[in-house]
Amino acid sequence: MSQTAQVAAVEIVPVVMCGGSGTRLWPLSRKALPKQFVPLVDGKSLLQLTLERANLLGPKAVVVASEDHRFLAQECVQAAKVAATILLEPVARNTAAAMAVAALNAPSKALLVFLPADHHIPDAVAFANTIKTGVASAQAGSIVTYGIQPTYPSTAYGYIQQGASLVGQGGACAVQRFIEKPNAQKAQELLLAGGHFWNAGIFMCEAATLITALEAYAPDILASCRKAVAEQTPDGDFRRLDKASFEQCRSESIDYAVMEKAAQTPGHVAVLPFVSAWSDVGSWNAVAELSAPDAQGNRIHGQGHTVNASNTYIHAPHRPVVALGTKNLLIVDTADALLVADADHAEQVKTVVAQLEAQGVSQAQHHRRVARPWGAYDSVDSGERFQVKRIVVKPGASLSLQMHHHRAEHWIVVSGTAEVTNGDKVLLLSENQSTYIPLGQVHRLANPGKVPLEIIEVQSGTYLGEDDIVRLEDTYGRVLS
Repeated sequence: MSQTAQVAAVEIVPVVMCGGSGTRLWPLSRKALPKQFVPLVDGKSLLQLTLERANLLGPKAVVVASEDHRFLAQECVQAAKVAATILLEPVARNTAAAMAVAALNAPSKALLVFLPADHHIPDAVAFANTIKTGVASAQAGSIVTYGIQPTYPSTAYGYIQQGASLVGQGGACAVQRFIEKPNAQKAQELLLAGGHFWNAGIFMCEAATLITALEAYAPDILASCRKAVAEQTPDGDFRRLDKASFEQCRSESIDYAVMEKAAQTPGHVAVLPFVSAWSDVGSWNAVAELSAPDAQGNRIHGQGHTVNASNTYIHAPHRPVVALGTKNLLIVDTADALLVADADHAEQVKTVVAQLEAQGVSQAQHHRRVARPWGAYDSVDSGERFQVKRIVVKPGASLSLQMHHHRAEHWIVVSGTAEVTNGDKVLLLSENQSTYIPLGQVHRLANPGKVPLEIIEVQSGTYLGEDDIVRLEDTYGRVLS
């Protein structure tokens, strides 16, 4: 059998890691809705696009996601039309733990390819072909990483130095060393020296190979993950890792925990060039480059307008935003926060978000629009003792059967049909009809129709927080509170 036929016959299991917070793309990306879930490219999220590419590698993927983002991950899986198991992390513990639990859930000889969820790779076929070049090396017992050919002396990425060629491993070379994110001078030296790649964080290996490496270099991480997997519980498409065990796991990246140490033994870590177009969409400058510039270098997404401006990027999906006489600016407008930054300072957005969090600014972590498994709500207005929300419920979906200790609610149907449980009564309401839910009344909202249901909810009371919800029944398995 030829090597090409052997590769075609191998079943690869894509493992998509989507636990990042993406604060460098604030205010669009926030802790409650990180960048991998935000529709950034042609109306699709980066996670959905990653899953669509992964589908070219194997028939079923594994997604490692935060418990907090489980329904966002499930929606992306459904939108990509792929089969996937979703491993839920109860707390964030970085990539070493994420990769460990995926390997422990796989057969020992399974060929795993670990993919970050937030990369943009426009040519899916070239991506799949590039990944498959690592099969021979992975089956020979190496951990394969894919290096991006540098196009400029970037200080935003770590680097991989290529070593000697590995015989019989499909053109792979040994990794001589991993290099931390360099300063500008060092980055220039690495670029001029040749034989150096950007570290994209894409890896391929057999499950047993990774477990052996973790046993050698990070046995404490492996031990915690073994316990978390041994006591995990299935829940439909989800597998919930044991919280107590996973919380004990040390948080560290796979680069520090394993790769840098394993690379000291020749051949344990191999590198292959990633020849397809690639972006980690790691800053607003990278997002801007996804749009074609006009003659003055301006890039516009949405309702942006430029007058005597140059090299200005505008993200304005909700309302007109005008840049007059600007140069080298990033302007990102959302429903509840605005970023205006010099393009040369794009990498500092993460620091700004940390400052906003320290000051207790809610917009640092949360959007006005909040996704829920049944749909979404948008907090339109609020004041002392009142709050107004626009609620959209998916066809066939329903909210939990619940009650509140501190607030009453008025519901007005804007479009669609609402099935309302109000105490011991069940009502069907259509457009322009309304109902009142007294404080303490057991109630539920459902959409029995074939089109989205939209209502306006007016809350009034002494306390209007989301934690004043006592769930009595819930379709989505959320913890009663």
